[in-house]
Amino acid sequence: MGKRAWAFSLLFLVVLAYLSHVLGDVHPEKKQHDHQMKKMKAFKASFIRRDSISKSPSPSPSPSPSPSQSAVTVTPGPRVYHVTSYGADPTGKSDSTQAILQAISDALQGPTNGFLMQGISNLGGAQINLEGGNYLISQSLQFPVVGCGNLMIHGGTLKASDNFPTDGYLLDLSTSSNNAPEYFFEYITLRDLLLDSNFRGGGIQVINSLRTSIDNCYITHFTTNGIFVKGGHETYIRNSFLGQHITAGGDKGERNFSGTAINIIGNDNSVTDVVIFSAEIGIILSGQANLISGVHCYNKATGFGGTGIYLKLPGLTQTRIVDSYLDYTGIVAEDPVQLHISNTFFLGDAFIKLKSINGLVNGVNIVDNMFAGSNKGIDIVQLDQSNGHFKTIDQVVVDRNNVKGMNLKSTIGNGVVQGNGTSWIVDFNPILVFPNLIKNVQYTFYPSGNSFVNHALRNVSNNRVWIESQEQVPASVFVVVNQGT
Repeated sequence: MGKRAWAFSLLFLVVLAYLSHVLGDVHPEKKQHDHQMKKMKAFKASFIRRDSISKSPSPSPSPSPSPSQSAVTVTPGPRVYHVTSYGADPTGKSDSTQAILQAISDALQGPTNGFLMQGISNLGGAQINLEGGNYLISQSLQFPVVGCGNLMIHGGTLKASDNFPTDGYLLDLSTSSNNAPEYFFEYITLRDLLLDSNFRGGGIQVINSLRTSIDNCYITHFTTNGIFVKGGHETYIRNSFLGQHITAGGDKGERNFSGTAINIIGNDNSVTDVVIFSAEIGIILSGQANLISGVHCYNKATGFGGTGIYLKLPGLTQTRIVDSYLDYTGIVAEDPVQLHISNTFFLGDAFIKLKSINGLVNGVNIVDNMFAGSNKGIDIVQLDQSNGHFKTIDQVVVDRNNVKGMNLKSTIGNGVVQGNGTSWIVDFNPILVFPNLIKNVQYTFYPSGNSFVNHALRNVSNNRVWIESQEQVPASVFVVVNQGT
């Protein structure tokens, strides 16, 4: 038996013995005796409840203990804030905004134990439990204070009301304060949530926060962003599903899909094992050193004007896209620098587009991918030079991709030409990514029979290689060219 339970039991027995002795002398009637017993049981139960319940909304300070109570220590309950205890309606019939905001406020201002980053109080793993309910929300659930960390919100559904602000987010990790620290929050976990924006605004906003985890969430009916991240570091989005419209593909309204599922303006973030099933743009990245892995995008098809992944930081990409699935929607990269795309499957004529902003492409690897199309003559890698030609091209490798029903493009070309003459020309335009760019040429001149003639590389221009021999001879010429180094 625990010390507290033993102390309560002893106190109960002492008081009970005293009353029995006193009441026994005057021989009370049974009704009065029963009444006294009920009062004593209630007295004991009040101590037990006080020691065992979870956090309740806005508790009043306890009175100072009397001398006879000073030996009894009451340990605070677990730091789990049940939103229904604050009056939230789990049926979704009435507005639960203020109740949940109060639960968030109490959790953020609860007991702390030291710090995480400087200025970020450690809340010790406090939890806001939505208890599997459906809650109607009429305004953004913005955290009321900053400088807190180690907190989880989990286990329920939040749905925007019909008057929810169209520029709001159901869960909002930001602040309107002008005196906020460099980082607002650290180690906030949003898990096991369904967020329904009701075609009014977005799902989750994370601003200037560290190590935020968004895990196992289903975010739908957004009109702006399903998830919006700006500043901070290391927001991890994983095991989640996002879509403006709930569909499993082939939606008749796909041409009208809008919004962006995930919009990240920042560095060092990760999106892993995520499905994006409807939106105009699946993911926008406007920061460097980000990782996309295991993502399946089948949002708005490229043929309807959609984009699976848009890399929008010209000149400083530093992004890896690996082990993903681009399903009828492709990748666009503006002036990519240090971009790696590999082990990814492109289906339905999906392709990669390199878009010139300032004419720069450097350190790009597009290797070991699979492309499958419908024999419409679509190139697997394309250039958008509407803003100007690429002028600086260095360390670009497009190679070892396998293709079915699309046009293979590469920065490395192999060709052979046979004939009887003095001139051999190999045209690499059908295979090479960049126009009029060959940096390296190797060739083998193999004449028939035992003849030996002088030969030379005469010209390289417009992605054509011209080999010439001193005299006419039947021969085969093998040529390898490279654009990337």
